[in-house]
Amino acid sequence: MTDACVPPIGRVIVLLGGESAEREISIRSGNAVAEALQSAGYKVERVDPARTALDRIDWRPDDVCFLALHGAAGEDGRVQQWLQDHGLRYTGSGPEASRRAMHKSAAKAIWTELGLPTPPWLCVAAGEPPQQWLAAALSLGGPVVVKPDDQGSSIGLRLAAGREEIVAAVAHASQFGPAVLVERFVPGREITATLLGQTPLPLVEIESADSVFDYQAKYASSATRYRLPAPLEPMIADDVIETALAAAEALGVEGLSRVDLRLDPAGRPWLLEVNTTPGMTARSLAPLAAQAAGLSLPQLCDRLVREAVAVSRPRDGGEVRFERVSRAPRSPDIGHSASGTQSPARLRPAQ
Repeated sequence: MTDACVPPIGRVIVLLGGESAEREISIRSGNAVAEALQSAGYKVERVDPARTALDRIDWRPDDVCFLALHGAAGEDGRVQQWLQDHGLRYTGSGPEASRRAMHKSAAKAIWTELGLPTPPWLCVAAGEPPQQWLAAALSLGGPVVVKPDDQGSSIGLRLAAGREEIVAAVAHASQFGPAVLVERFVPGREITATLLGQTPLPLVEIESADSVFDYQAKYASSATRYRLPAPLEPMIADDVIETALAAAEALGVEGLSRVDLRLDPAGRPWLLEVNTTPGMTARSLAPLAAQAAGLSLPQLCDRLVREAVAVSRPRDGGEVRFERVSRAPRSPDIGHSASGTQSPARLRPAQ
């Protein structure tokens, strides 16, 4: 699968499965990717790192690695760092961008520093006594969304209001990771923006039977509906897209990504998180957005492989750093008039 502009590609190694709480979704994503690449003419091998360690794979110089891993290790920069250190080509973002996006509090701190809108939050260490953080959580005002700081697929996510619910939600989310994010709930609409590099694909509005788009709503509920393209006024849609692009660029995100936002009653977008390895299942939002833009799944996967080959990554042997931010700075009130505000300017990738 070569042409004059693309270096030779031998096999595509699809990494799927892994040991995170998102293993089942990763296997479904990886299988969908493998089948799509095979239909596009690639020689594909599927590898589950939970069963075959990366250093036990018979890597070849012309291999390309398609990352379909979700959750810890697959999205937090460690696999990306290993591949980069060994001079291997892979899809998606680099180690540092993956780390920033995976740890929601780190991403939110960067956005807040740059003036991008994200709901106020605090980060709680798993097992930390409620008396040390509950007052701060209540001061966020109204219901809060509680979720693990470093998980995807909305695993462990709950909407909570009042002392008892918040304490129970934090205890629940603590089962899935060492830290829990508590952020103010934004009433309004759920919007997701899929980005192919710096190219925005059609926006999707998610209509769920519940107030939040949790794991059940994403992968099991027949009541969840997707509106594609999202029925938004042009100015609001442009604001959402500019905010999503700025958020991804601030983190240094590459390749295919998905930016999740809430749109408050005043029409202002609020950043929730960036997914650097979006799901690729039949119910996943990124492939649906690509299809709406005229890209079939085989075409999308082919493009991602070719972009991975074209990217030059340094073999710096650097260590991926993990850090969390415990508390958000003061943030504008959610739901108030957005008059007088401007769409965020395009930003340089974080260094």
